[in-house]
Amino acid sequence: MTQQSEHDVPAAKGRARYLIAALPLVLFGGLAAVFMTQLQSGRDVSEIPSALLGTKAPALELAALDGSERPALTTAAITGKLTLVNVFASWCVPCRQEHPMLLELSKDPRVNVVGINYKDRNDNALRFLGELGNPYAAIGVDPNGKAAIDWGVYGIPESYLVGPDGTILYKKVGPFDPESFETQLMPAIEKAFAN
Repeated sequence: MTQQSEHDVPAAKGRARYLIAALPLVLFGGLAAVFMTQLQSGRDVSEIPSALLGTKAPALELAALDGSERPALTTAAITGKLTLVNVFASWCVPCRQEHPMLLELSKDPRVNVVGINYKDRNDNALRFLGELGNPYAAIGVDPNGKAAIDWGVYGIPESYLVGPDGTILYKKVGPFDPESFETQLMPAIEKAFAN
């Protein structure tokens, strides 16, 4: 057996100290590599999978937006119709950006467009719709966010295409832009009518 010299013990302690000091840097490098791989994967981060796709839509029993001249948003308001359920709020800047596309869609007699007004003040929601136009056939208020939780909302705006039988066919997290409107939503609508 060889004995360690007095010089080997401090050298071993020094190497261990460097390894311990380098460990956070190595961990950071590993995490950075994982994040960089995800960013460069080309995957659309707004396409968050939903456990609700292909399942029945949650029940809707939301009070009407007072002063909107639209009925309350209930399950009956969407049953038997291809419906786009849009979650919006007056304080949501991206909601303003997608609003012209919702107005355009509301002119299509094949599609029922309804809204869930999320954690908003009644007067602000009315001002928002008065300024931009009201595409919704029915509006339900969700002052505490309970309906949004039931629907699995990640953030607003968010939209769900619900088939006439109540099945969720498509989900969009974030605002529609002209490209996503034409290449995602409209094909999902056409597919629903083809089936």
